[in-house]
Amino acid sequence: MKNTVIFDMDGVIVDTEPLHKKAYYQHFSELNIEVDAELFSKFTGKSTKNVYQMIKDIFGIETDVDELIQRKRAIFYGLFDSDPALKLLDGVEILIKDLYSANFQLILASSAAKSTIDRVFKRFSLFPYFSHLVSGEDFPESKPNPAIFIEAQRLSGNAKSYCIVIEDSTNGIQAANAAEIFCIGYKSENSKNQNYETADLVIQHFDELSVEALELI
Repeated sequence: MKNTVIFDMDGVIVDTEPLHKKAYYQHFSELNIEVDAELFSKFTGKSTKNVYQMIKDIFGIETDVDELIQRKRAIFYGLFDSDPALKLLDGVEILIKDLYSANFQLILASSAAKSTIDRVFKRFSLFPYFSHLVSGEDFPESKPNPAIFIEAQRLSGNAKSYCIVIEDSTNGIQAANAAEIFCIGYKSENSKNQNYETADLVIQHFDELSVEALELI
């Protein structure tokens, strides 16, 4: 029986993707580079570090990756702190609380930086529900590399067969597949240009999930 749920954050728990996109494009403008929609879609699920390594390689930018990250992060935090409309995605808070009450172990495995994770979890009071928070900044490669999910599963203390990943991106789903962990693809109205074909189950709203349903997977 499944008893551990590993959540992605951006696009699954909270939709900060529009803020990230706005911050990236503001920074791209400062860097005088043009990133088209096709290229930007390849960034979904990747850590900021890996995004800027790609940007440096493609556009020949000489600025240090850490300096690029810090500038983009400053822009993002300004947007995050000034956006009163930012909220958890529909149904996810109920699911989190129901799973926690049913003694499921909840783990976060997000490509976001630790500081961003802390900001989100503090704003929405999510710390009590999660046993571990795993950040992509601790790994040299981003999703679709499976390292972050392998580490989350290790921290759970459970076998892969007891774990479930909830992801919204092509890269995240591929990472869960490579980690050999059951993957639920969350295809929300915010999802754009992502491939859900290899997810074990696809949902469009969190009201499609329940404690009973997850126990039967």
